[in-house]
Amino acid sequence: MRPMPDTSPRFPAAAPDGLPALDPDALAHGKRVAAHLHACIARAGGWLPFEQWMDEALYAPGLGYYTAGSAKLAEGGAWQAGDFVTAPELTPLFGQALATQVAHVLQQTGSDQVMEFGAGTGALAESLIDALDGMGLAVRYAIVEVSGDLRARQRERLARHADRITWLDALPDGFAGCVIANEVLDAMPVRLFRWDEQGRPCERGVVSLTAESGVGPGFAWQDRPAPPELAAALQARMPPLPGYVSEINLRAEAWVREMGAWLRRGAALLIDYGFPRAEYYHPQRATGTLMCHVRHHAHAEPLVLPGLQDITAHVDFTAMADAALEGGLDVLGYTSQARFLIEAGLPALLAQRMQGADAAEQARAAAPVHKLLSEAEMGELFKVLAVGRGLDGPLPAFRRGDRRHML
Repeated sequence: MRPMPDTSPRFPAAAPDGLPALDPDALAHGKRVAAHLHACIARAGGWLPFEQWMDEALYAPGLGYYTAGSAKLAEGGAWQAGDFVTAPELTPLFGQALATQVAHVLQQTGSDQVMEFGAGTGALAESLIDALDGMGLAVRYAIVEVSGDLRARQRERLARHADRITWLDALPDGFAGCVIANEVLDAMPVRLFRWDEQGRPCERGVVSLTAESGVGPGFAWQDRPAPPELAAALQARMPPLPGYVSEINLRAEAWVREMGAWLRRGAALLIDYGFPRAEYYHPQRATGTLMCHVRHHAHAEPLVLPGLQDITAHVDFTAMADAALEGGLDVLGYTSQARFLIEAGLPALLAQRMQGADAAEQARAAAPVHKLLSEAEMGELFKVLAVGRGLDGPLPAFRRGDRRHML
């Protein structure tokens, strides 16, 4: 069969309105990253699958967003610093609630080991270790972190716990205990696809625009017929919807699947924003979930500001659960972040913190908890998926409100 011709037009990325002003050093770095990406496209023959483009933009050594040393995360609610804020930076109560579930896993396994992927500023590790110490559980803590800048910040923040923390450059051959991955899956490079007008799957890639084009230098989207393995994966997950654009995260699925080879006993708590597949590929979600963050400005144009902005996609939790089962793990629970934190005791922790505090202190303590629990904020958009093996019974935070039937 002859391949479909590439008839898709090039269309350049447009910088969205409202982007914050960047300093000269940042702009100079962005030009270096752009030059690297243009070279990658040239080496690939003029067209680079977006998955590879996203990988280079985020993780190219010394250049990518996560590897070049720029400030990324706001700490302590400092909303004007960094590019985005995560739950552990909002309040230590998040980690304290999570600790109740980590303790349950450790007690079930007889282990004292916790391993966190993508530990950010170290805020979650700090609150978890302190909370587990308060429960009489002196843990050994391992961190897997690809960003040298963030690893340095973690070492500084966690200096008082240095005797029990190890930074890993490779996964262990075997592990028993509790694994934590908070906002990790969403940062793994995704493949973009589009169903063409005849209902055929196309893969979306990136091409270079030159100054002579009248638009560049810059980058533009271009679609090509999806290779067989991608086409088969898409056809198994959704019906063809002409014009529909979305993502598939085969790397994240592989990561979860491979966890079955090294997680011998225990559980992994995967916390991220996303949906079950029926919602993820809903016909009305026709432009996908790809999002970018720079200086607390969110937009959907990943081809602008390369190396200077975070690029993420929501998580298909059905795919992650299927990958866990394929890897020989059990799916132990799935629920919203709000339900998980409520069942893990967050309201009681907040009440304890507010005892004896004046009205202003109470308001400061309650505001981030509201953001974590509110359906209009993080409470419903974020989900918690627990996978593992060798545990007896459900984790306490999934005993009510478990949504595994929706996966």
